[in-house]
Amino acid sequence: MSAWTEDRIHQLKRLWPEGRSAETIARELGGGLTRNAVLGKVARLGLSRGRPCARAERRPRDRTPPELPPDGVATILSVRRTDCRWPYGDPGDPDFSLCGRPSERGAFCAAHAAIAYHGAPLSVDGLMRLAGVTAR
Repeated sequence: MSAWTEDRIHQLKRLWPEGRSAETIARELGGGLTRNAVLGKVARLGLSRGRPCARAERRPRDRTPPELPPDGVATILSVRRTDCRWPYGDPGDPDFSLCGRPSERGAFCAAHAAIAYHGAPLSVDGLMRLAGVTAR
């Protein structure tokens, strides 16, 4: 006996165009249906065509980094795993230090992470996909 009764198919056809996720629909339909079962049925019924694209709303990133500390306050021996390890100076110099502020992203504080981490630039193909242009 199939898990896909006429009633469940009717509910799927009603819920899918509303933009609900496959996981939400599976929970609502119940009876042990999984997200993948819903996605498979959507594909077999051809329901994905004509559905508005559900994209997460993106907030613009704040590009102004917090104020940088004037000098490092930690040494290679005093820095902890949760401290910023941004280097100040040459490691061979006796005045070499590390930032030492609490790390917020990877190995760095918020100010140094804003400098260190940049997204990869989009390729021409990536820009074309973003614009919705398909290759011919």
